[in-house]
Amino acid sequence: MLGVTEIRWHGRGGQGAKTAALLFATLAMGEGKYVQGFPEYGPERMGAPVQAFNRLSDKPITLHCGITNPDFVVVLDPTLIEKAGVIEGLSKNGKIIINTPLTPKEIRSRIKFEGKVSTVDASKISKETIGREIPNTPMLGALVRITGLIDFKRMLEDLEAELKKKFASKPEVVKGNIEAVKRAYQEVKEE
Repeated sequence: MLGVTEIRWHGRGGQGAKTAALLFATLAMGEGKYVQGFPEYGPERMGAPVQAFNRLSDKPITLHCGITNPDFVVVLDPTLIEKAGVIEGLSKNGKIIINTPLTPKEIRSRIKFEGKVSTVDASKISKETIGREIPNTPMLGALVRITGLIDFKRMLEDLEAELKKKFASKPEVVKGNIEAVKRAYQEVKEE
């Protein structure tokens, strides 16, 4: 469908890929975009590979199927880059964002991808800002930076409002997640 941007998230159960995709959809909707956010998994348990997806458009989205040729791929767990077919269906015009301390050049040689490669150490950022390794919100910040699909300042405001609803009794969690998003937005590297 023309005018639709598609995103595929790869992670493991418990890392927040589903949550990030749904949150990204909510944040994009706040900017008046038409969106879809949905996971794809079966009876997987904590640590099993999972995928989640987003579609965004300025017009109503009439597709209701899985995403096979994403424009962007976000990988929350770097152990999946050589196992889970993360570049499958991604054209050379596509972009991949990977949670890793490695550089885009180092990753490119491992995954043999011709398109744009971005890296950010979302695990380290989340440990330092949230207090535990949960890379989904830092990867959200990196995605916003690399794609330019939604306005960063507005996204931060809307994200803070969403997190305050979910973590009303834990303001430190809200603060940590906002800081994680800001850092990943600034620290993501692209090649």
